[in-house]
Amino acid sequence: MRFWVCLALWCVCAFSVQARTPPPITTLTQAEAVRGDLTSMQPPDTGWQRVELLDIWTKRWPHHDGAVWYRLSWDQADAAQPTALIVDYTSLAAAVYVNGSLVARDQSLVEPMSRKWQVPRYFLLQAPVLRQGKNEVLVRVSGLAAYQPGMGTVQVGDPKTLLPVYNRDVLVRYDLQLLDAAIGLVMASVFGLFWLLRRQDTTYGWYALSGLFSGMHGYNYVARSTWPFPTTDAWQAFNAACFVASVVAQVLFLLRFSDKRLPRIERVLIAVAACIFCLALALPHWMGPARNSYLFPSIVLAYLANIAFIVFALRNRRKDYVVLALCLCLPILVSFRDLGVYLGWLAESEYLGAITSPISVLGMGFVLAYRFSNTMKRVEGFNAELTEEVQRATSTLKETLESRHALELAHGRAGERLQLVRDLHDGFGGTLAGAITRLSNADDGMSKQQLVSLLAEMRDDLRLVIDNTAQERADLAAVIVPLRHRAGKLFEAKGIDDYWTLSGLEDLDLGSSRHLDILRLLQESLTNVFKHSEATRVDIALQRKADRLTIEVRDNGQGLARRSDASTVMGGAGMASMKHRAMRLGSALHIDSNLDGTCLRVEVPI
Repeated sequence: MRFWVCLALWCVCAFSVQARTPPPITTLTQAEAVRGDLTSMQPPDTGWQRVELLDIWTKRWPHHDGAVWYRLSWDQADAAQPTALIVDYTSLAAAVYVNGSLVARDQSLVEPMSRKWQVPRYFLLQAPVLRQGKNEVLVRVSGLAAYQPGMGTVQVGDPKTLLPVYNRDVLVRYDLQLLDAAIGLVMASVFGLFWLLRRQDTTYGWYALSGLFSGMHGYNYVARSTWPFPTTDAWQAFNAACFVASVVAQVLFLLRFSDKRLPRIERVLIAVAACIFCLALALPHWMGPARNSYLFPSIVLAYLANIAFIVFALRNRRKDYVVLALCLCLPILVSFRDLGVYLGWLAESEYLGAITSPISVLGMGFVLAYRFSNTMKRVEGFNAELTEEVQRATSTLKETLESRHALELAHGRAGERLQLVRDLHDGFGGTLAGAITRLSNADDGMSKQQLVSLLAEMRDDLRLVIDNTAQERADLAAVIVPLRHRAGKLFEAKGIDDYWTLSGLEDLDLGSSRHLDILRLLQESLTNVFKHSEATRVDIALQRKADRLTIEVRDNGQGLARRSDASTVMGGAGMASMKHRAMRLGSALHIDSNLDGTCLRVEVPI
């Protein structure tokens, strides 16, 4: 609030300085004028006409591009008394002579002309330049008809009186213009950075572009030359194109700020601004002199857009809308006065928009910062809500994981029980079946020694799972040896010849779990041969070839085709167990059964 109060007081002081009545001074408003050649540094002898200052010579010579000489005079009571002289306005470049002596000359009086049109000229005159009695001022003004060429009033008087007047004019015409352009460019840079960080919020981007082009247009009031352009036409064409672009960017900014979109109109405005820019660069000698043809529609568009936004803001009554609307009101009113100066309706040479423009720029900056602050507050609120949601989701996920872990433990226990059943069926079950057969075929007088030996074999088989699990390192050949020994005794008791082929199993360690699966798969297949095949010969082969281990059990007994319970055997627990173990080994169980016997085959990847 303190800032806005200070700014208001500063504006009031600026206007009060302008309105302050200075001590009596001589203001020369009557002059004689004559057209001259642009390259000539001497005025013509004839053709002088009386003119009223401020004079825009296109009212008299509509198409004159070149030089005009202005001659004025005043009476000096005391030539020894220093006298100040102010030339209010010269457009575009000028040379000033007092009593025939050159007192000031712009660097370039021909194309590209110097640009000192906005700043008054102050001279401190004293003897011998001054004369007692009548003194004459001769001003050569170089200008182009399209850019308001002419000359303003001349003031003569005491230096102590005129110097504050000159300083006030410099403040309004140059310093404030420079400050206005600087503030606009700084604000454009700041909000341009905001836009780069938040590309989705184009409000900041259009405001930054509006400020950038407005600052480039405002440089016209402080530039002293046409650099980097080679001619005045090129400079004016570019400057006018910047004004059009700033108006289009401001219209789009107001639309975005109001949360409105008019896609077709926006595309047309952007296309028109781009086209004018291209033509200004490509055809400056036409676009410069013809600048009013596209400046006036842009001015009308700016008024319509700003007035429409003010009406919208007053109806909507949202705080940031109202603040921006109020900041636009004073600059709009002052712009009517500046438009009258531009069109020649007012006999003035200074533009006051720079006094009120900072209010508009800072107001826009305030409301954009206000909106950005609200956006950050919403983001912070969203982050807080997101944090709560994440915490709730984390809690839910933790409960789900705990429940899943408990379920996996239950599944693991069930799998362990199922594995135990399979191991008992495939290992101990086969041994038990062999023991029953041996007891059935034994004589009634079976010795205690034989019975103990049979029970020991059953005990050893029951311990097989524990032994294989506890073993850290063992090759497959060492694991197969006990099975071969026990199976050989069973087949011998049954009268079945067994032939074993073990190839490449030395130093082959597949891990205890895979060893156990291979062992149980062999046990179940040999048990089936022993119990169901009625074979007289069985061949067991385990052969390692490259990266594969081939397991094959072949008998010459009755095939499944001769058995009435073939379907029961294929769907039984033993067959399912073998298939499951083959799948765990990364393979599949292949069974080939015909009238000549049965062959079981598994190929295990190593």
